[in-house]
Amino acid sequence: MWGDSNSLDQDKNYRLTRFIARPALSWWLAVVLLLAGLGGGILIGENLSPITPEKIIIKGGAANTTGTTSVINSTVTPTIIPSSTLTTLPAYLKKDVDFQLYWDTWNTLKNKAFDKNIPDTKLFYGSLEGMVASLADPYSVFMTPTDATQFQQDLQGNFEGIGAEIAVKNNQLVIVSPLEDSPAMKAGLRPKDWILKINGTSTDGMSSSEAVSLIRGPAGTKVTLTIYREGFAAPQDFTITRAAINVKSVSGEYLAGGIIAHIKVRQFNNDTMSLFDSAISNILSKPSVKGVILDLRGNPGGYLDSAVQMAGEWDGQAVVVSEKDRNGITTDHQAMEAPRLAGYKTVILVDGGSASASEIVAGALKDWGKATIVGMKTFGKGSVQDLTQLADGSQIKLTIAKWFTPKGTSIDEQGIEPDVKVDLTLEDYNNDRDPQLDKAVELLR
Repeated sequence: MWGDSNSLDQDKNYRLTRFIARPALSWWLAVVLLLAGLGGGILIGENLSPITPEKIIIKGGAANTTGTTSVINSTVTPTIIPSSTLTTLPAYLKKDVDFQLYWDTWNTLKNKAFDKNIPDTKLFYGSLEGMVASLADPYSVFMTPTDATQFQQDLQGNFEGIGAEIAVKNNQLVIVSPLEDSPAMKAGLRPKDWILKINGTSTDGMSSSEAVSLIRGPAGTKVTLTIYREGFAAPQDFTITRAAINVKSVSGEYLAGGIIAHIKVRQFNNDTMSLFDSAISNILSKPSVKGVILDLRGNPGGYLDSAVQMAGEWDGQAVVVSEKDRNGITTDHQAMEAPRLAGYKTVILVDGGSASASEIVAGALKDWGKATIVGMKTFGKGSVQDLTQLADGSQIKLTIAKWFTPKGTSIDEQGIEPDVKVDLTLEDYNNDRDPQLDKAVELLR
């Protein structure tokens, strides 16, 4: 085995992340809150309700041929909305935005909601969450200080729970990947399992962050997930005992009498390349090694630069991934590495839990013809997120770009098809068989 580490550079801003956004509030309410909070000088506190502010209006999207401008007094930079976009907006989004609607909603909640003691701060943060969720992007999310702290713990690879990456796909909460040796994996959860209920509570309309808050808990406690999987006659309950989760980034072993190196990369942290470097050094010290298996199954992603560096070990001069931002500007990411693995025949193992940064590596080596991809179609996440730290400890994780393989292919919502399709069935799993790994060894002998 080749060591492990769990430290992460928390100041990195340019990364491919794995969290999913909360349910959306309406667009106008989200925008109203942001502009009122920053331009109108709202002060939120437990003794400040109800509120009767001065009425403020923001211009909506009037359909015209030159676009329209959204402003609040002179303190906000005008935003030009293309007329092509305006024609697709419902009528209420083309109207002027009346801030009084926000205050009316606020006062209605404060004066009529059954819970008389709801803090103003809870309403405020809930609206901020809705603002980001209004983008309808499953990978953009506003995180409260508590959520942000938990997110950083996730990046460090240390937490207590069941050990599974979850996401919302096609409006359904699903398992992206159970982590290796985790309670989730030992209980039998699989990639693409649908989570229908958590302790009897329906997940219909539930965000991944809400699901995480219900699934996580102290080590030794239990949580019951109602799961539907293709092939199930009916949903089944999985009762899982939570544990302390320590995510190992990279490990390795030698197969087939030492002629094949099997490197397992579980996620792309800032420590991943140092561990991967050690694995390569180990391989280079053994002349008997003829082939490499890069195992990215169940790898939910991580840092973009780690993915670029890893792919560069097979070709240090080629473009690994192209990134296109909101303005249509394309940035090519090229690894500047000495390609130490270029001479090794390589197989990459992928499955439905391989996402994000792992898809960048698999896509690059596939396009370059440097590796044979074996397994099942990958998850299909082709976007880049930026993490912004706010003054109160909150964070915004925001999609800022889409990425494309070296040949210009977008895998977003599509995934990467393997060159050799090999499934790993429930029967295989229950009987400790790994036909995907077996096929990789066969191809490299």
